[in-house]
Amino acid sequence: MGILVSCQSVGKSYSSRPLFQNISFGIEEEQKIGLIGPNGAGKSTLMKILSGEIKPDEGEVTGRKKLRTAYVKQSEEFDPEATVEEIVEAAAAPTPFEDYEKAAVVDSTLTQMGFPDRQAKCSSLSGGWRKRLALACALVQQPELLLLDEPTNHLDLEGVLWLEKLLKSLRTTFVVVSHDRAFLEGVVDRMIELNPTYPEGVLSINGNYSEFLIAREERLNAQLHQQQALASKVRREIAWLQRGARARQTKAKGRIQDAGKLIEDLAEVKQRNSLNAPMEIGFDSSGRKTKELIVGKAISKRFGNRTLFSNLEILLTTGTKLGLVGRNGSGKTTLLKLLVGELQPDQGNIKRAEQLQIVWFDQNREQLDEAKTLKQALAADGDTVNYRGRNLHVTTWAKKFLFRPEQLPLSISYLSGGEKARILIANLMLKPADVLILDEPTNDLDIGSLEVLEDSLEDFPGAVILVTHDRMMLDTVSSQILALDGTGEATYFADYEQSEKHLQRVAKAEKGNSNSDRNDRKSRKNEAKERVGMTTAEKRELAGMAEKIEEAEGKLRVMQAEMDKPQVTSNYAKLSEISKNVDAAQADLAKLFERWEALEQKAAAESETSATTS
Repeated sequence: MGILVSCQSVGKSYSSRPLFQNISFGIEEEQKIGLIGPNGAGKSTLMKILSGEIKPDEGEVTGRKKLRTAYVKQSEEFDPEATVEEIVEAAAAPTPFEDYEKAAVVDSTLTQMGFPDRQAKCSSLSGGWRKRLALACALVQQPELLLLDEPTNHLDLEGVLWLEKLLKSLRTTFVVVSHDRAFLEGVVDRMIELNPTYPEGVLSINGNYSEFLIAREERLNAQLHQQQALASKVRREIAWLQRGARARQTKAKGRIQDAGKLIEDLAEVKQRNSLNAPMEIGFDSSGRKTKELIVGKAISKRFGNRTLFSNLEILLTTGTKLGLVGRNGSGKTTLLKLLVGELQPDQGNIKRAEQLQIVWFDQNREQLDEAKTLKQALAADGDTVNYRGRNLHVTTWAKKFLFRPEQLPLSISYLSGGEKARILIANLMLKPADVLILDEPTNDLDIGSLEVLEDSLEDFPGAVILVTHDRMMLDTVSSQILALDGTGEATYFADYEQSEKHLQRVAKAEKGNSNSDRNDRKSRKNEAKERVGMTTAEKRELAGMAEKIEEAEGKLRVMQAEMDKPQVTSNYAKLSEISKNVDAAQADLAKLFERWEALEQKAAAESETSATTS
C-alpha cells in the first residue's frame, strides 16, 4: 500500500509549552486509524497539521501530490438560514469534478446520510443531525484521507452506532480521534497514541483497541523495568563515587562521565513514567444506613400528546448501579429530574429517603462559571479543600486531577473540555452523596481518566445512575440497564447488548410504520378519487375495530411481560422466539391502527359528502 502522508520529526508548541516534539509516523492507503492520548497531548493540533490548517513548528509533513483531504472538526459553524442541500452543495463546489458529477455526489451523499428533509434549515437541526451534516460536507468532497476529531461526542447511542456502521463501510483512509473505546474496537485497524510517556512521543500498533492495550501494557512494563535497571546501576555508581579520597585519585574520568549520563537517563525515564500516572478519583459516600433511597411506583410522564414513559417502577438502593439509555428525546433527562424532585410525575408517586443527598454531574457544564480561575473553581473558600476530613492545599488537590501549578491562575474559559470535566469531577468528590447521577460524564475525558472513573463508580457504596453513550462504561459499571424506547415503553435489561437489540427493533418497527403510513396515505388519496362512500361491510368493520385493537394490545402486553421474566432473558433460544412473536404482534397492531385510520377518514369523507349534498 502507498503512503498518503508522512510525518518526520514533527513538533508543535503553544507559548513556551511543547505539545509534542520529534514525532514521526506515516499514514497508508485504506488504513482506519484511531488516534488517542491524554488531554493536552495535542491530538486536535496534530489533526489540524495533517489537514494543512496549521504548520508544525519543526519537522516536515509530506502528502501525496493532489491528495484530497477532508477534516471534520469537533464543532462546525454553518449558516443557520441555509438549507441542508445548499450547505452540502457549497462543500462540493471546490472539488475538481464536472457539474453533473457534483450533483450526483451531493444526491448520493445526502441519501447515505439519511436526511429526511433536504430543504430543512440548519437552524432547525439537532446536535446529532448537525454532526451528520458536517460528515456529509466532508464525504461529498470524495476525500482520499478523512480526518475526524471526536465525532462521537454528544451523539446518542443510536447516532454512535450509525456512525460506526458508516465508517466500516468506507474504503477511504481515515484518522479518528475518539475516547469511545467500544467505537475504536469496532472501526479501526491501527492505533496511534500521542503521549510524552514514550521516548518517541507516539506509540503505533497495527490492530484494534484491545490489541493495542496488550502491546501498550508490554511497552510500559518494559519502561518500568528499564527504570528499575537504571536505578540499580545508578546506586552502584553513586556508591563508587562516594569512596574515599585515595580511591577517587585512581578513578577513570570516563567512568565519572558515564555515571553522570546514567543519572540523567534515570531522571528522564522516571519523568516519562510519571506522566502515565492516572487522575485520582474517589467519590465520598455519606455513610447512610438506609437501604431504600428512591422508590418510584407507576410513574408516568407526558409532554403534549406524547407519552415518554408510563407505569414505570424504579428502586434505587445502596449499591444500585443503573445505566439509563435511549435515543435523544426519549425522556432520560426528564426521568432524572423526576427522581430528584425538579419535576413531578403526571401519575404515580416517588418517595425519597429523608435528607437524601444527591450529587448530579451536568453534561452541559452549566455548573461552571467561566469567568472564575481554575484555583477559584477547585477551592472556592481559599487555598485549601476539605476531602474526607483532611485539609489539602489547592496545589496538591489540583495535581490529583493532572493540573499543573502554573494553570491555577488561568480563567476556566481557556481550559479544554476535558479539563473542565475534571474540575466538575473534583467538585463532586468534595460532596458526600447517597446518589450519584452522572449525565454524559465521558464527554471530553481521556481514556486513562475514563478507566479510573469506572473503578471509582464501581467502588462507590451508594446508588449510581449513569447516562452515557460509552458502551464499555455502561457494561463495566451498570448492574442493570433501563432503556427508554421513545414510544412510551421503559424496559429493564441485564446488560447493554440486550438493550441495544431492543432499541434497534423498536427503531426498525417505527421506520416500517412510517413507510406504511406514507404508502397508505397515497393509497387512501387514490381511493378517495374513485369512491367516497363506505360499504356495509366496512361500516361493520369500523364498529368492531376498537375491540380488535384492545384485544391485540392485550396480547402484546402479555408477550412483553413474558419476555422480561428472568428465566426467559437468561435463555437465548426462548428469548429469541418470544422476541420474534413480539415483533409480529407489533406489526399486526400497527396494521390495525392504519386500517382504523383509513376507515375513520372514509367515514368522515362520506359524512362530509352527505352534508354537502343535503
